[in-house]
Amino acid sequence: MTRKGILFVISGPSGVGKGTVREALLKVRDDIEVSVSATTRPPRPGEIDGVDYFFIDRETFMKRVKENQFLEWANVYSNYYGTPREFVLNHLKNGRDVLLEIDIQGALQVKQKMPEGVFIFLSPPSIEDLAKRLCQRGKDSQESIEERLAACTQEMEQMIYYDYVVVNDQVENAVTKVNAIITAERCRIKNLELG
Repeated sequence: MTRKGILFVISGPSGVGKGTVREALLKVRDDIEVSVSATTRPPRPGEIDGVDYFFIDRETFMKRVKENQFLEWANVYSNYYGTPREFVLNHLKNGRDVLLEIDIQGALQVKQKMPEGVFIFLSPPSIEDLAKRLCQRGKDSQESIEERLAACTQEMEQMIYYDYVVVNDQVENAVTKVNAIITAERCRIKNLELG
C-alpha cells in the first residue's frame, strides 16, 4: 500500500504566527516538503533568498505569471507573492507531502485549483491579541499594522472555506494540533493507493 502526496495549506491573518508554527512543526516532523514562495517585497533582516522566499523584482514576477509558473499568486499589502507550481506538483506526484504557508488570498486560489488539498486556518485567539503580536514583532510600520488589522475581520470570515481551524493561543498547542491533522490525513483511505 502506497500513499499519495498530500498538499497541506496553512494560512490565516497577517501576524497570526504562520511562520512560527511552520518552523516549530518542522522541528518535530521532517517528512514534509516546504514550498518556498516568490515575492517582490524586500527581505526582512535575517531572511535568506531561496530559504525564506525567492526575492525577485516585479518584472520577473509578472513574466512568470504570464507563463503560468505559479500555482497561486496575489498582491498583498503592495507586494506580490506566488507559489511555484512545478515544485509542488513534482513532489506530490512522487508521493511526498508538501506544506504551503501562505496568505488567505493565495490559499483560496489554491483551493480552486486543488480542492483535494488539506486547508488549515490558523486563527488568533482575538483581534486584540493579533494587534499586540503585530506591534511586538517589530517588523512592520504603524501604517502597515493598521492596514493589516483593518483586513483581519474580513480575513476571519474566510475561515468557512477551510477544512480545519487551529487557534494559535500557544505555539506548542497549535503545532500539536497541526501535527495531528497531518497524521490523520495520512491515514485517510482517499489518500492511500490500494492494491
